[in-house]
Amino acid sequence: MKVDLNDYYYFVHVVEKKGYTAAARSLNMPKSRLSRHVSQLEERLGIRLLQRTSRSITVTEEGKRFFQHARKLIDTMELAEASISDYATTLSGKVTFSCSTGMAQFSLINIISDFAELHPNVIIEQRISNNTDDLISEGIDFALRGHGKELPNSSLIRRPITQIDWPFFCSPDYLKKVSQIEKPQDLAQCRFLKLGRANAKETVSLLNSEGLRIQQQTNIAMFTEDMGTLKQSAMKGLGVTTLPEYVCSNALQTGQLVRILPDWISQSANLSMLMPSRLGIPQHTRALMDFILDRLPAETIIKPHSNNSSSTY
Repeated sequence: MKVDLNDYYYFVHVVEKKGYTAAARSLNMPKSRLSRHVSQLEERLGIRLLQRTSRSITVTEEGKRFFQHARKLIDTMELAEASISDYATTLSGKVTFSCSTGMAQFSLINIISDFAELHPNVIIEQRISNNTDDLISEGIDFALRGHGKELPNSSLIRRPITQIDWPFFCSPDYLKKVSQIEKPQDLAQCRFLKLGRANAKETVSLLNSEGLRIQQQTNIAMFTEDMGTLKQSAMKGLGVTTLPEYVCSNALQTGQLVRILPDWISQSANLSMLMPSRLGIPQHTRALMDFILDRLPAETIIKPHSNNSSSTY
């Protein structure tokens, strides 16, 4: 029986979308046509690749092994087409990526808008999520994620971007009010503004450059899952907080915030770009990825500013 590469293409889509309905919707084609191609593939191979029920599909062990090779074949085909499109002078197409709320608000704004201005024919879909999405089933080309440890083993490709520290901040007025915050124990007299949900512990974690980690008692006055609220509350003099460097960089330059306890941070996270595969990435998607990889490290560190007084706190 003649090999039909469409069979491979449609089979891969059904597996990645976890069903015929989602795959048909993604490809804008009838489910019956998809089913016919997969059945034709199974008949030619003489083996069952998918177990079908009225509600879902399950990939057989043979289907899982076949999928790995079929996916590589599709990647190679897409890479061949992308190599031809490299001759085009104008980037066009749609790219979908995911990032956290804090990154979207504080470090990607200029990067994404600048890229959109340079390449008006590229349609950008930016999805905001603080969870680790299933890139393949959600149709996401790549994701930007912060993580404290190495990511668990998976089929995703990871490109390290930078490391992000979480220093401690407060407003100049609040610092005058509490007299001094020179050592972690001084936090015991402070109101603390904490990222996350309320819990029974009134403690804050601190880490120094030598790897020493301690837990310090303090008075937590606010819990929130929104970094913007913490930053605004700290600028209003409501207490001390800890946030990623890039969130507070502008406020440090304007003097609305100062860094305290310069030898300590609350944590250090790795920032990575995740993608399903290195192969078959369209030119317009790769262009946005490279643009972000080039610009993002500079947007995630505290920028030098004229007010050097914060370094003495």
